[in-house]
Amino acid sequence: MENEEYEFWLSGPIEGVPDLLQPAAHALLQSERELKKYSADFPKELLWAKTAGRASVGFHMNHVTGVLDRMLTYAKGELLSDEQFAFLKQEGTFNLNTEVIYLQEQFSAKVEEAIGYFKTVSENSLTEERTVGRKKLPTTVIGLLFHAAEHSQRHIGQLLVTVSALQADIS
Repeated sequence: MENEEYEFWLSGPIEGVPDLLQPAAHALLQSERELKKYSADFPKELLWAKTAGRASVGFHMNHVTGVLDRMLTYAKGELLSDEQFAFLKQEGTFNLNTEVIYLQEQFSAKVEEAIGYFKTVSENSLTEERTVGRKKLPTTVIGLLFHAAEHSQRHIGQLLVTVSALQADIS
């Protein structure tokens, strides 16, 4: 059961998720919680603003969703679709019509999908070979799922810094 007083990794196992995927599931759920927390009440007008030459909050919110989607696809042994390539191309595209809540919901839905997928993965399949991208770089199922989790954590940290800097600029 989730207790917001603690980080997810201190809240016990997630039912149905294999033991070896618990850390990745916890990291994704923590990323989702923090994305919502740090972007709550964030002004839509600043969504695509950059500070110190760094990526915008909108980019980070789109990117964590896109990376998670792509890593799940590769973990399943599938190729990216035209839709996924289109999403990749627009991750950092300035769009004043984009709502913060939409980006939050988009990531939440992808995290929910990931946790659902984790529940279907056999621990015996975690070391199965997979490839990434057009160059078909080598990895494994667990490598992809771990990367999806740690990559989201990294971008949530960057999102927090960008949100803090932009909000300090308007204060």
